[in-house]
Amino acid sequence: MELGAQFAIPAGLGIVEGGTIPYKPEALKKKQENFANRMKLDPEVKCYLPGVPRAMYMPYPFQIIQNPKWIMMIHEYAGAVRTIYMDNHTEAPADSWMGWSNGKWEGETLVIDTTGYLDTTWFDRAGNHHSDALHTVERISARSAETLNYEITIEDPNVFTRTWKMSFPLYKHVEPNAQITEYRCVEFSEEMLYGHLKKKGS
Repeated sequence: MELGAQFAIPAGLGIVEGGTIPYKPEALKKKQENFANRMKLDPEVKCYLPGVPRAMYMPYPFQIIQNPKWIMMIHEYAGAVRTIYMDNHTEAPADSWMGWSNGKWEGETLVIDTTGYLDTTWFDRAGNHHSDALHTVERISARSAETLNYEITIEDPNVFTRTWKMSFPLYKHVEPNAQITEYRCVEFSEEMLYGHLKKKGS
């Protein structure tokens, strides 16, 4: 690749419980096609909103703001904003990149039930995908003063043979004056998205 090691991803042990995503055969084929064409098809390459759960483990920070009626997650990547409605729960009025989230507290654990997803987000750069039937349930609880436990159950009968889970810790930024900054990803994507529209030289 032209960027050499700059766009490399360090090795990891994985966060899928059991190690394998339970794809249906036809969905696995699509995953493989996605991976083969990832530099053209991955929504991240185009600076599209990342969806859930991808927004939670991308290498960009996010901020949580809350009051009794809603919780907001403000992500640095693509300026993504997610609202979790803590009362007056309703169904999604329309499908969207980040889905429609209803939340509740079970003791000290925040439980987020989300539906209404578009089918155009991926879980990662490997091409793992879902349909618009995706249903996620996230559970977030305190692990320590500076870490959270995050668990998500994923259900999509159009793509997977059964429900499956991911879990991992979330780490608080503790450096002085930590804050969300602007990540100008649209400018990185302009050539890919609009380069074909440039006026050709004579």
